[in-house]
Amino acid sequence: MALRLSIVVPVLDEAAVVEQTLRSLQPLRRRGHEVIVVDGGSRDDTIARCDGLADRILQAPRGRARQMNAGAARAAGDVLVFLHADTRLPAAAPQAIERALASGRRHWGRFDVRIDGRSRWLPAIAFGMNWRSRLTGIATGDQAMFARRTEFDAVGGFPEQPLMEDIELSRRLRAGSRPACVRLRAITSGRRWDERGALRTVLLMWRLRLAYWLGTPAERLASRYR
Repeated sequence: MALRLSIVVPVLDEAAVVEQTLRSLQPLRRRGHEVIVVDGGSRDDTIARCDGLADRILQAPRGRARQMNAGAARAAGDVLVFLHADTRLPAAAPQAIERALASGRRHWGRFDVRIDGRSRWLPAIAFGMNWRSRLTGIATGDQAMFARRTEFDAVGGFPEQPLMEDIELSRRLRAGSRPACVRLRAITSGRRWDERGALRTVLLMWRLRLAYWLGTPAERLASRYR
């Protein structure tokens, strides 16, 4: 095992999905990779569902960026992988990450994504996400972002803001290299699009990202997102 992965999973009231995600990571644990769950104050039985399925279960102040930074601070791996609780890595993720970083020209990256849900628009949305990321060099959390530990630390980790933390981390990392865009697909839940409406959610995210690029503070955008 040339590169050891530390897979950081931030959770908050994710009892419905987290056990399936963690069980999918057990083959990687048996190969020596590390799984770290960071809870932001769940009030359901999320923590109980994680029992025995992670190497570390940590508590951190609520907020995905804070939780992921807390997990990264305790990680022992060479490469950090940030995985949402409703997203599953492809089985060959370690080999794909190692190939992506092997040349030394790339220090971070993300996976293509497939969205699993009811809406007929989800394949088109996933296609757009994947190609937008290739064109812009910006990744989102649904795409299972990964980075060499040294590079993540060098840019100061995630900015501790309530929204767009993945966009801002991408900006910081992109200054050192373009992302490795791995074509293997992470499978993420389409619950957000199914619950709010697929096209409505896409339009909302476009508006929020445009506002962020124009300088609107993430704190103000977070209230619009909720």
